[in-house]
Amino acid sequence: MSDRTRPPGPKGSPLSGCAREIGADRVGFMVELQRTYGDVVCFKVWDRTLYLVSDPDLIKDVFVTNHKNFTKSRALQLAKFIFGEGLLTNEGESHRRQRRMMQPAFHMQRIHGYGETMIEYADRHAGRWDAAALDGQSVDMAQEMMRLTMAIVAKTLFDFDVESEADEISEALSSIVGLFERTVHPAAVLLTILPTLKNFRFMRAKKRIDSLIYRMIAERRKSGVDHGDLLSMLLNAQDEDDGSGMSDQQVHDEAVTLFLAGHETTANALSWTWYALSQNPDVEAKFHAEIDDVLGGELPTPHDIPKLEYTRRVFAESMRLYPPAYLIGRMAIDEYQLGDYTLPPKSVILMCPYVCHRNPAQFPDPERFDPDRWTPERQRERHKFSYFPFGGGPRTCIGESFAWMEGVLLLAVFGQRWRMTLRQGHAVGYDPQITLRPKGGLPMTLSRRTTASAARAIA
Repeated sequence: MSDRTRPPGPKGSPLSGCAREIGADRVGFMVELQRTYGDVVCFKVWDRTLYLVSDPDLIKDVFVTNHKNFTKSRALQLAKFIFGEGLLTNEGESHRRQRRMMQPAFHMQRIHGYGETMIEYADRHAGRWDAAALDGQSVDMAQEMMRLTMAIVAKTLFDFDVESEADEISEALSSIVGLFERTVHPAAVLLTILPTLKNFRFMRAKKRIDSLIYRMIAERRKSGVDHGDLLSMLLNAQDEDDGSGMSDQQVHDEAVTLFLAGHETTANALSWTWYALSQNPDVEAKFHAEIDDVLGGELPTPHDIPKLEYTRRVFAESMRLYPPAYLIGRMAIDEYQLGDYTLPPKSVILMCPYVCHRNPAQFPDPERFDPDRWTPERQRERHKFSYFPFGGGPRTCIGESFAWMEGVLLLAVFGQRWRMTLRQGHAVGYDPQITLRPKGGLPMTLSRRTTASAARAIA
């Protein structure tokens, strides 16, 4: 591709391209690229040429119209050392087969059943705050949400109670997630096999999680009982062509993928929502008013979700500004026509929700936290692919409905009883790992709400 037909972009270093900028702040760098060069940007990182795409029509083409022209990006292919051949990293017919077998576990009727467990676990967690007399005390909301969503995913999808091992498992998962950073490095494979302390911690953590997952599989196979959850579906699934079932390794890979991705993304979305509410008192007041009005002091149920309209808008707006899946990549199998540009085979296209969700043409005054952007009328004014926190097309996150239900219900349970205020002096920043985490956690001071409905909820 000649300079005249190449999209605009920075030259970077002759040897490493823009590796230094990506390493320093990849999200901020993406924002700067779009602002400087527009909706299609070309840049290099070491020996790879990358294209940042922010135009909603072109994003739709990649996700939907021409999805068969792409595979997952190199980073996710390398992430197989974490996820194996699970849904996140799998490709082609194998991916379609696995997704087809797993889809029934995420049908809306079944997700409503999961909702009862979400409420039970959230109520129990909030009750521990009550019992510990944490009114006026500070907790790390990022850590609290991570532990809670981890327990919910384990129980709902695998009927497994991990609360007694929560601290140990949470630490192991953090070690695993921390190594995902290396998948963007040109020497990623080498870095993962060097005898370093970080690699030792990763292998120990992976062994711990593998042991947990295989224990769940072994216990379920031994009992032979169909619990009607995802794990039973995976163990009982048969290939339509040859009738073969899934091996323990295949079940393990899907379980690891859902265990990691299924709690990490929602936990961060919830953490950022509590932060956004603490910074916008008018929004917070409307949020609490809706909860009090709809629930009247009773715990929410899945049937209350349609009435918690403003709560859902709050969650949607939080994922606009702080999308957990902040960067999505696809690699072209063959030559690909991207708007006015012809890209060579194996070109990597990046789509950054963090950037696209701040497009002023789609979201006026984009840095303002405004849940009313999500009224039906205002949503109709926007391009469908101006907002894609769960990806798009045939590879849309399989757990999207699960995440929406969990987000709204947990916000309602905790918002009914508590206000969260950012601890004074804490500077909030992002930590772009496998998801967009709050850097250094999110220390927040708890204040028990004193309304009559909150009192009834605690009683």
